Amino acid sequence: MSTLGSFIWSIADQLRGPYRPNQYGNVILPLTILRRLDCILESDRETVRELAAKYDNPNRLRVEVKKATGRPFYNTSNYSFANLLADADGLTDNLVDYIDRFSPDVDVFEYFDFKKEILALEKAELLREVVTSFKAVDLHPNVVSNADMGDAFEYIIRKFNEAANETSGDHYTPRDAIRLLVDLLFAEKEVDLAEGDIIRTLYDPTAGTGGMLALAEEHLLEHNPDAKLRLYGQEYNPQSYAICKSDLLAKGHDATNIAFGNTLTDDAFKGRQFDFCMSNPPYGVDWKQYAKAITKERDEAGSHGRFAPGLPATSDGQMLFLLHLVHKMRAPEDGGGRAGIVMNGSPLFNGAAESGPSNIRKWLLENDLVDAIVALPTSMFFNTGIATYIWILDNDKRSERKGFVQLIDGTSFWTKMRKSLGSKNRELSEEDRARVVRLYADFTDAESDYSKVLRNDEFGYWAITVERPLLDEDGKAVVDRKGKTKSDPKKRDTENVPFTYSGATGSAVDKAEVIQAYFDTEVKPHVPDAWIDWAKIKTGYEISFTRYFYKYIPPRPLAEIDAELEKQVAKILDLLREVEG
Repeated sequence: MSTLGSFIWSIADQLRGPYRPNQYGNVILPLTILRRLDCILESDRETVRELAAKYDNPNRLRVEVKKATGRPFYNTSNYSFANLLADADGLTDNLVDYIDRFSPDVDVFEYFDFKKEILALEKAELLREVVTSFKAVDLHPNVVSNADMGDAFEYIIRKFNEAANETSGDHYTPRDAIRLLVDLLFAEKEVDLAEGDIIRTLYDPTAGTGGMLALAEEHLLEHNPDAKLRLYGQEYNPQSYAICKSDLLAKGHDATNIAFGNTLTDDAFKGRQFDFCMSNPPYGVDWKQYAKAITKERDEAGSHGRFAPGLPATSDGQMLFLLHLVHKMRAPEDGGGRAGIVMNGSPLFNGAAESGPSNIRKWLLENDLVDAIVALPTSMFFNTGIATYIWILDNDKRSERKGFVQLIDGTSFWTKMRKSLGSKNRELSEEDRARVVRLYADFTDAESDYSKVLRNDEFGYWAITVERPLLDEDGKAVVDRKGKTKSDPKKRDTENVPFTYSGATGSAVDKAEVIQAYFDTEVKPHVPDAWIDWAKIKTGYEISFTRYFYKYIPPRPLAEIDAELEKQVAKILDLLREVEG
């Protein structure tokens, strides 16, 4: 739990009465951001005011401020937390003036509609009290590290969402899950990333409050303090966007690289590609309202568009983000790109052969873009206990990984938390993460209980339609006018024939041979009168962790079950005797 977050949230007690608990965040979040920026700007305030008096042009002023302070953002107001309370009657106007005089890149307060909240606080006679409380909290980076500030924001958001009975999973991802994703994302590039003064780009299309971007940068700087990671992101939730942008501003990043908007309908970085991409899109979120725009884009963009391989069902948009990430990876001829995305289980197997999801998997696997998929433990996320998976994508695999996908079963690598946070009661310790990364690096089936290395074509199959004759009352097959046996729709069945059945390679040359061999061995002996409808054969792809990592657990011996039942019956009888007595 974040101690700082808990303390800041306690300030919300002052709002009790005029504000409902689900409204606290509208005040607490923007004031926390304002106080953080206020503490950062305090030491250079006079310098900036002098420069503002000298330069009217905001672009020139920005350049001069950057030269003088090392920061790209500034505030030219005569007010700050240091003197806001000195003018009791003018507090509302002075606070609005303070917010208005930030440099243009600090647009975060607009996304909270904070001026309206200032007026509401003044009307409720709470403004002075709340500003006094925030003035007492020192949020300078020398006092509160970026990591602690991130934890505090996440704690406040979680409390805010609990009060509003909303889902927190849309806003941020647990840090242990992010760290594993980052470890795997950078795993193949550790040598490149160790070079002095390297500059790399990282992009998150579902940036949330910026946790993924922050931890990726932290990881890189731990390994190479001279490296520079340029961070890019897009976020459609106004408050999350504001937190993400202010966090990057506080760290000295170019905040114009964080865009507001819906990545799926309005890509803010159209035409841009990145060294690394990462995302934790919302699970099972309906995209019907965007379907028209997304379908239009797919139709107009043609075979090179981001959604060309297929569209998932409108009930779940995860695979749209998966396709978007592939589109954003730096091209192989420019050095290649890697991407990591956290999703639930449905993108692995949902959709029948030649459906949108199956066609997306087909395109990814046939283009050798899937590097590895890691099954995470359940109960890892704050708002869901369901199974989740990290997909690692790579468009420029090293030679030994080309043509293969590594599946890692990390479901048993977890440590119990001392205190649950929502649905999250398990976490990945450093040892748990190291074990997964070691399995990834070893790239072998040697530890077959946890790692499988499979050819891309091992996930492919042909869906065949098996027909049986329609019989008349005498049990004879019914034929049409041409003498062809009619099929019975009620007896119709489908079978999935793996590309690799009987050791076949799955090429088009032996497709018919493999299907016939499967039918003759697996179907015909059980239904001798059946036949294949060759016109209805479809191609599909699915990734089944259960198939590769299934562990047989034998049933308990009957004697053991009987003994346990006898014990329970004896307990019940004892209780009944007590009641009767």
